Amino acid sequence: MKRRQLIKAGAIGAAVMGAAGCRQQPAANCEQGDRANDRYEWKMVTAWPKNFPGLGAGAQFLADAITQMSGGRLTVKVYGGGELVPAFEVFDAVSAGTAQIGHSAAYYWKGKLPEAQFFGAVPFGMNANEMNAWLYHGGGLELWQEAYRPFGLRPMPAGQSGVQMGGWFNKEINSKEDIKGLVMRIPGMGGDVLSRAGGTPQALPGAELFTALQTGTIDATEWVGPYNDLAFGLYQAAQFYYYPGWHEPTACIEAIINQQAYDDLPEDLQQVVDMAAMAANQNMLSEYLANNQRALEVLQSEHQVQLRAFPAEVLEEFKGYAAEVLTELSQVSPLSARIYDSYQTFAQQTNRWLEVSELAYLQAR
Repeated sequence: MKRRQLIKAGAIGAAVMGAAGCRQQPAANCEQGDRANDRYEWKMVTAWPKNFPGLGAGAQFLADAITQMSGGRLTVKVYGGGELVPAFEVFDAVSAGTAQIGHSAAYYWKGKLPEAQFFGAVPFGMNANEMNAWLYHGGGLELWQEAYRPFGLRPMPAGQSGVQMGGWFNKEINSKEDIKGLVMRIPGMGGDVLSRAGGTPQALPGAELFTALQTGTIDATEWVGPYNDLAFGLYQAAQFYYYPGWHEPTACIEAIINQQAYDDLPEDLQQVVDMAAMAANQNMLSEYLANNQRALEVLQSEHQVQLRAFPAEVLEEFKGYAAEVLTELSQVSPLSARIYDSYQTFAQQTNRWLEVSELAYLQAR
């Protein structure tokens, strides 16, 4: 009896020690079942006000999806811009491990990683559906992950805005001359284009836009579109609302994940994170499409916002400068050249299809 009890106790002890050792090893070295009861808590830092329509809500959607799809094994707590780290420090915070995941836009990191701009928004570039096709099925995501790898980060798309508005202006834009001297909040390559056209770009987080426009610190600002712009009350600071959003045919919102935190997850939870980000990506695009027109009607009918189209000569000038900016960006590094070639080739191929599908259908409709 004593011998059997000793053998049983030894077996239980070995099993406990084995399970403990498994949790300390990379997921690939453990049986999935040995980690099924492990719990993980992540922090998400964002570049947006918490629960702000579209962007902030998109961050919360992603966090909730991960938590729910994992059955509570991986919980994610969301921090709005400025709560845990400033809005423009999301990249560094996740890279350093201060947070395990971030929610932001890639063009904010142009100063430390110029190549990141390809994955945020390209003036006169691909729209949301084209971007998703390139990222998921055209090699774009692999290039994006290669660009972020030296920083210990794993990026993935987690939202699309669709075509944005051109922005809010405190004066009418009737010609190219009206761009000269214009101080405008506009990030990424769009800001570089504005600079070449004689304007002065500013990089400001969303929470500061209304005050900057109202006090005259800036003459104009772009943000996203009617859905977000109405929520920020930008119509109270400027009445001229221009389209199209030449600078951002879509803003690809990113989830950036600390690579070590991702690697520490069991394989099934890694898949949960990947699939939740994909769901968040589509959900945000649908949310914007459903709400932009409703918000635009409110802006025009209730707040007397004056909708304006950019003059053709202004768009043509912007388009010429955009080509220059994009070419110069392609020369920053060998990786940038590869991203540029992949992006441009895919865009040219899909454009031929869009001419006989989406464009032809919209014209017929």
